[in-house]
Amino acid sequence: MKTGKVIGCCFGGIVVMVLSQLLAQTLAGLLLIVRVPDAVCNVVSGLLYLVITYFFVKLFADKVLKMSMEELGVPSFRIDWRWIIAAVLLPAAVTGIYLLFPGEYVVSDMNKWQVAAVATRGIFLAGLSSGFVEEMIFRGVILKVFEKRWNKTVAILVPSVIFAAIHIIGRDFSLLSYALVLIAGTLVGVMFSLVEQVNLSIWDSGVIHALWNAVIIGGIFEVGGSANKNVIVNYVLETKNAAFTGGEFGIESSVIAIAGYAAVSIAAIYMLKKKQSGR
Repeated sequence: MKTGKVIGCCFGGIVVMVLSQLLAQTLAGLLLIVRVPDAVCNVVSGLLYLVITYFFVKLFADKVLKMSMEELGVPSFRIDWRWIIAAVLLPAAVTGIYLLFPGEYVVSDMNKWQVAAVATRGIFLAGLSSGFVEEMIFRGVILKVFEKRWNKTVAILVPSVIFAAIHIIGRDFSLLSYALVLIAGTLVGVMFSLVEQVNLSIWDSGVIHALWNAVIIGGIFEVGGSANKNVIVNYVLETKNAAFTGGEFGIESSVIAIAGYAAVSIAAIYMLKKKQSGR
């Protein structure tokens, strides 16, 4: 595969992701016209986003890449139980550590319909759909075309940097916050890539990504340096140290989160070495 095609496939994968999201939101938005509750629309939008992306990725794989879904790391749906445990432990451990820091709980003034809307948005949009869709594109399409053109090391590192860079597009951050996001974003991308490599399945990295998003940035419970009125319950930290708060991006780019990414990455490397040795 030529370099130009790799670049085109990366761009194409991201376009697929954006168009799928817009189409899902548009279709789900039609339900609002007939006064369907926001919470239901969020569930429909999230599921549509996942299904539409899968359809377009399959079409892209068949017509452009000439690869099967299995070759893209999207086999029949199955999640290794070890990664389900990791998916629960990672956000639980990071959040639990933060609750040991001095801070205060702030409960937003929301009615039950607003709470339902925030909860379903966090679980089905930020969590389930975004987590699995981003894995399908970055650890599926993009990682595999890089691997086909170069090697596994390049395929893990370069898409991870791209993954990190996308998270700062359109942001008005300080230089320190930009640096934190690029470092943390690259490391989390490497983590997801290593997890995918164990069983060559984005479903494993996807469950970690989905639960992380739902718990950490889903809007149900959030830890940060200030209260967010769009979050149901906030835990506002007293410390303003960017290393712990993650700067303007939030705790996803903090040293505590990075330690969590490192722990999961080490577990994945151990499993990969064990698999390669045939034990």
